[in-house]
Parts: sequence; structure tokens; C-alpha cells
Amino acid sequence: QVQLVESGGGLVQAGGSLSLSCAASERTFGTYAMAWFRQAPGKEREFVGVISMYGSSTRYADSVKGRFTISRDNAKNTVYLQMNSLKPEDTAVYYCAAARSRVLTTLKTDFVSWGQGTQVTVSS
Repeated sequence: QVQLVESGGGLVQAGGSLSLSCAASERTFGTYAMAWFRQAPGKEREFVGVISMYGSSTRYADSVKGRFTISRDNAKNTVYLQMNSLKPEDTAVYYCAAARSRVLTTLKTDFVSWGQGTQVTVSS
């Protein structure tokens, strides 16, 4: 299965921005829908956003809509999450995940590969 590694997390003040990257190991990266999830301590892992195989379609959680943008570069086997106007409630470990699906699924069970996560902390 595809191996995923997130990077780009850090400490940011409220209102600031961060860009996360998720690098995949397989040449078949372009056959996966890719998503970002996040998990705060003591809370469930929640959906953030998903992007289709070729990047033509995206879907976001209401909590991040208008602030976060998912993109991908299949030539680089990488998916990105641009996070703007960050809020303290965005603080979490962010995970990328891969699903072998042509639809923009938000179901955690549909994703077959997961990265190790990268910490995002938003202070105010």
C-alpha cells in the first residue's frame, strides 16, 4: 500500500497561515482520492477535506470551508493543505489519507493508507 508522510506543521498565531504537505511513495498515487483529517487530544479524528484523483473536485468540512484549500501535484506524488485564517480550534495533529475511490468520500473507513501525522498548534 502507499506510504504517506506529512510535513509542514508548526506553531502559528491565530489568523496566520500554514501549508502542509503529504508525500506518497507509490507511482500509483494518481489513482487515489486524497484527504486530510485531524485529531485533537482526547477527540475523534475528523474529516477536513478531500480531493479527487486528478484534482478537479474538492470537498471540505464546514468548519474549514473558505479557509483551507486542498491541492495535489501527481507528478510530485504530493498533496497539500493550505490553511489560512487559522483559529485556536484548528489545533490538532493533521493526517493525510488515501482512498481508492473516484468519489469524494469523507468516511474514515474508506481510506486504506494513513500518514503518521504532523502537529499544528494555533495560539491566541
